[in-house]
Amino acid sequence: MTAAVASVIDVHRAAGSFFDVGGTRSFVRTDGDGETVVLVHGLPASSFLYRKVIGELAGRGLRPVAFDLPGLGLADRPTNFDYSLSGLGLFVAAAIDSLDIDRFHLVVHDAGGPIGFEAASRLPDRVQSLTVLNTIPEIDAKPFPGEFLARFTRKVGGPMSSVAVWRTMMYRVGILDRSAVPEADVDAYRDLALGPDDGAAYLQIMRGLHAARGEKKDYRPLLHVDSTPYPVQVVWGAKDPILTMRRFGWRTLEATGLPSMSIVPARHFLQEDQAPAVSALIAEHVHRAVR
Repeated sequence: MTAAVASVIDVHRAAGSFFDVGGTRSFVRTDGDGETVVLVHGLPASSFLYRKVIGELAGRGLRPVAFDLPGLGLADRPTNFDYSLSGLGLFVAAAIDSLDIDRFHLVVHDAGGPIGFEAASRLPDRVQSLTVLNTIPEIDAKPFPGEFLARFTRKVGGPMSSVAVWRTMMYRVGILDRSAVPEADVDAYRDLALGPDDGAAYLQIMRGLHAARGEKKDYRPLLHVDSTPYPVQVVWGAKDPILTMRRFGWRTLEATGLPSMSIVPARHFLQEDQAPAVSALIAEHVHRAVR
């Protein structure tokens, strides 16, 4: 880890605190006052993904809360943890209780979608609104690239093994406006994903995601406006090459029963170069929900 990356992670760590969830230590960042907005990250990310959104939401009169899932970021990486979607969903629900959060607005992204939906299914009366960012309403047959790696090895390789390749991938896949995210921040994603176990827990999560395909997980009832007690919105990064708008965006919109979604010019990590726009949409949705 370079000094520049260490500095970025130190600033991130200093902006939050650690808390305990059933014996597993995690890290949380929060700010502001007002309606609580729980921000669930995906893979291979952490609460670091929402660092810009947190400030934006706090400035809009809300209280954003973002914490690390086990195995990622600054959270513990226990070898005997249940890293399945259900296990991680249980963790999110338990973390919300540990943080003394009663009712809240839920924001999910990437694999944090299914994980957040699992949590919402356990706390349906406490969710006040749902914002869906570039995620999936069901686990279909086609695996994500990381699942292949997880099936055949217990050692992280591929893009995560090389800083240069990692940067290229992040800028081509995750970030549209390179000027919005310095290289040290991009590298911090990699180090926070790998962590002290060199990505072993991340691979366990990917294996859990692969196993979920056999269970045919379908979260559409938790998204459709005719069956949910809370309002739903979809916000999509239009240039996401992984969860493309053509294949996944319109399918997710269809799952909600909404007539339209909000589209921003971004790749997969729309929280990075579109933080103000994404935060404004979240805030507007939250304020409408509580009027």
